[in-house]
Amino acid sequence: MGLRVLAAMSGGVDSAVAAARIAEAGHDVTGVHLALSANPQSHRTGARGCCTIEDSRDARRAADVIGIPFYIWDMAERFQRDVIEDFVAEYAAGRTPNPCLRCNEKIKFAAVLDRALALGFDAVATGHHARLVDGVLSRSVDPAKDQSYVLGVLTREQLSHAIFPLGDSTKAEVREEAARRGLTVADKPDSHDICFIADGDTRRFLADRLGSAEGPIVDETGAVVGSHQGAHGFTVGQRKGLRIDRPAPDGRPRYVLSIEPVSNTITVGPRAALEVTTITCGAPVWNGPRAHDDLTVQLRAHGEVYGCRFEELDGGLTVELDRPATGVAAGQAAVLYSGPTVIGSATIVSAA
Repeated sequence: MGLRVLAAMSGGVDSAVAAARIAEAGHDVTGVHLALSANPQSHRTGARGCCTIEDSRDARRAADVIGIPFYIWDMAERFQRDVIEDFVAEYAAGRTPNPCLRCNEKIKFAAVLDRALALGFDAVATGHHARLVDGVLSRSVDPAKDQSYVLGVLTREQLSHAIFPLGDSTKAEVREEAARRGLTVADKPDSHDICFIADGDTRRFLADRLGSAEGPIVDETGAVVGSHQGAHGFTVGQRKGLRIDRPAPDGRPRYVLSIEPVSNTITVGPRAALEVTTITCGAPVWNGPRAHDDLTVQLRAHGEVYGCRFEELDGGLTVELDRPATGVAAGQAAVLYSGPTVIGSATIVSAA
């Protein structure tokens, strides 16, 4: 007997093919598009952004081709509170958030899953490129599109009601299948960057909400080498966009080493000063077996993977890397793997 499955349909090719596969497998599928913007634009700007009127229409057309019921759920208020306001608050506090990770945690697998279960659905299916192997989250077979990192915050209970139909396919195979099925989104560009900042200008988006406040840019000795209009416009590891008046004595580029929102100070220095091997995190979420074989950690979406060991201490997590990493920013997630399997995640607090 098939399951009652709610298929989250963004209007893109991945979620359309995911819904089609679940329906073809004999499950009772209903498509739902999440309206996340209170004032959606009529059209996308190239591959930027999502949640437009065009996207909702693309999702509806895909549902019609698949032959499943389709609804639009208004999640704009929840998205504004749990994702956008959180994003702004994290930057104001000197941290670098990942809004896609927060959206998965708070919207797709909290608000949507809770409502789906209350309505009698058994599971939620999405177009994420990840696998569930015996109920445990694992990497996609397509390393270039793997999204297990942004799903690493999900609990075991949430994963038990999740379906990721695309994890065993490459993106090229998904597009080919969409074309065979007659889905008009087969060649639609992927959205990228931050979906609610359609023009990609994060600094301006934050300045519009947090204002501007001139502050110093200092080097490692504390000497003022430039100025800025708001500490929220920077992230650790950043090189471009620094207003530095005094070049480094050795002529080498400088990078953001730290952000101090209280004093509104940005500290810069050489790339070598960014290297860290010890990462301190908050309380972990364990969503897989705590295996200690072939342990690695990923510190950014699509970022490098580092061999590591970890220790739970005082309710948090300390991760020791087997080689230095650079650009490790507070607010990002440290997602732990054993081989391709996700075992848990935690939010980065500091690194040294």
